[in-house]
Amino acid sequence: MELFVRRLAAHSDLDAEERDAVLQLPVQLLEVRSNVDFVRLGEQIDHACLVAEGLVGKFGQTEDGRRQIVSVHIPGEMADLSSLMMPQAATALNSLSSTTILRVAHKDLRALGLRYPSIATAFWRSSVLDGAIVAQWLVNVGRRDARARLAHLFCEMAVRYRLLDQSDGRRYTLPMTQEQLGDALGLTSVHVNRTLQHLREEKLLRVERSAVTIMDWKALVRAGEFDTLYLQRPDL
Repeated sequence: MELFVRRLAAHSDLDAEERDAVLQLPVQLLEVRSNVDFVRLGEQIDHACLVAEGLVGKFGQTEDGRRQIVSVHIPGEMADLSSLMMPQAATALNSLSSTTILRVAHKDLRALGLRYPSIATAFWRSSVLDGAIVAQWLVNVGRRDARARLAHLFCEMAVRYRLLDQSDGRRYTLPMTQEQLGDALGLTSVHVNRTLQHLREEKLLRVERSAVTIMDWKALVRAGEFDTLYLQRPDL
C-alpha cells in the first residue's frame, strides 16, 4: 500500500491525512502462482487489484486463444483501477510470475474518493496515466521494429521501477519470459531471443534470467525512440 501511495503522490498532491487514509484501506490478500488468469474477460468484479509483489499482465485474446499483452503492472500499481467505473472486465489479468495481490473493494475506493476529492483526482489521474501507457504500447507494436520495441519497453520499465524506488534506473528485475515479452511486443520468442543477443552485442542492454542491466542508457533511449513525456516524469 505504501508503494501505491507513492505512485499516487508522484502525480498528485496528497497531504498526510489523505495518504494515511489510503494506507488504511481494508484489503484482501491473494497469492497467485505464475501464469494464472485471476481476472477473466467479461468477469463482473467488485474489487480492484493492487500488485504487492511480482508482475501482472493485462491482455486481450482472440477467439483461437492467441493473446496480446497490452500493459504490465509492477508492485505499487493498481492493475485495474478503471474497474471502479467499468466493473465488467474488458481486459483480463494474468500473473506473469508468482504474484501477491491486494484486493481493494470498489465500495471502499468510492467512499474514500467521496470523502477526499484530492484522492478521487489522484485515482482519475492514475487511470489516465495507465491509458497513456497502453497508447504508447500500441505505437510500439504497430510502428517500431523488434530492436526498437524491446529497447522502448526496457526504458519504460526502468523509469517506472525507479519512480517507486525499486531500481536505480539502470538495474532492475523484470520477471518476464521471452515468450511473455513476445506476447507484449508482437514477436515470436525466437525473435525476442535473437534481438536481445544483438542488444547485448551492441553493449546497450544485458538480460540474465529476470535481471535487467542497462549498459548504455542514452544509446538505448535512441534505439527505442523513448521519451518520458507520456509517463509525465521528465525529471527521471
